Amino acid sequence: MTVIKFLQALLPVIIYILLIVLIIIGIIIGIRAIQTMRKLDKVVDNVNDKVESLNGLFNIVDFTTDKISLITDKVVDGASNLIGSIFKKRKRKKYEDDEEEED
Repeated sequence: MTVIKFLQALLPVIIYILLIVLIIIGIIIGIRAIQTMRKLDKVVDNVNDKVESLNGLFNIVDFTTDKISLITDKVVDGASNLIGSIFKKRKRKKYEDDEEEED
């Protein structure tokens, strides 16, 4: 019976010590996680600053591509109208020639 009483007194102490160790480990892991998050925040801020510095360049490239697209659209439209008008003249001329032959 004395062994059982000894174990009843010893086991809660062991459990309390293990819980204290577990809490200390949790606190250490929490502190490390906070430090890592601070480092990551600095890296993200640095990357964000670099991206913002390139933002003006991206705006210039976007503006330039829009203008080039507008110019090429106008050139293609003009060329298609020119080719279309040439073929319409040929069709009219052919149609008029066919009418003259029938008369």
